[in-house]
Amino acid sequence: TQRKEYEEKIEQQRNSLELLNEVVRHDIRNDMAVVSGRADLLKRHVKEAGQDDLEAIQDAAESAIRLTKTARSLSEVMLSTDEDIESVELNEYLNPVVETIQSKYSKANVTTEIQIPDVRVRGNDLLKAVFQNLIQNAIVHNDKEVPAVRITTECDSETVRVRVADNGPGIPESRRDTIFGKGKKGLDSAGTGLGLYLVGRIVAQCGGDVRMEDNDPEGSVFIVELPRTAAQ
Repeated sequence: TQRKEYEEKIEQQRNSLELLNEVVRHDIRNDMAVVSGRADLLKRHVKEAGQDDLEAIQDAAESAIRLTKTARSLSEVMLSTDEDIESVELNEYLNPVVETIQSKYSKANVTTEIQIPDVRVRGNDLLKAVFQNLIQNAIVHNDKEVPAVRITTECDSETVRVRVADNGPGIPESRRDTIFGKGKKGLDSAGTGLGLYLVGRIVAQCGGDVRMEDNDPEGSVFIVELPRTAAQ
């Protein structure tokens, strides 16, 4: 009886935290949408000397909105179990993300193979958060006038590897062992560090692995390895 009461209490607390998380994220998104919208309206009224400050406000608002999305995905990961992992079509979770980012970041050059392989992997809806974080980071933290991101895939009998390569500044060797740790970031980074932590948690939950390598001739390559599953 005591165990049953304890489990019910834990479930109630979990539901309450989920509700609080949703309400807070909803309110933050609404407030940031107002900030972003008003900043857009101010563009024609702000003189050249104030343009940098206005852009900083807009960037901060967009970053806060991205953070609420990351927080949602992270809470789903922390509350999920092995039973939530299933066999899914890779292209159903990769293609829509690529198309959305291509539309959102029109100044970036985001390309893929002619066709994403028709393979199944272990995963769930959170795989979209993995690819969104990696591709978006490759653009947002890029120092080139035209950020270039190339997504390719490799398959063998047991594993699928999705490679996200960019032409950005790369990541120093001193940080590579910790970039997937919670809250890890460089001193000059505008991010929270939660994005790559989230990527690592989701991929590990799917039974896969993620790592980073140098791109040639410049930039970084993030490689997501996921176990293949049989066709259903």
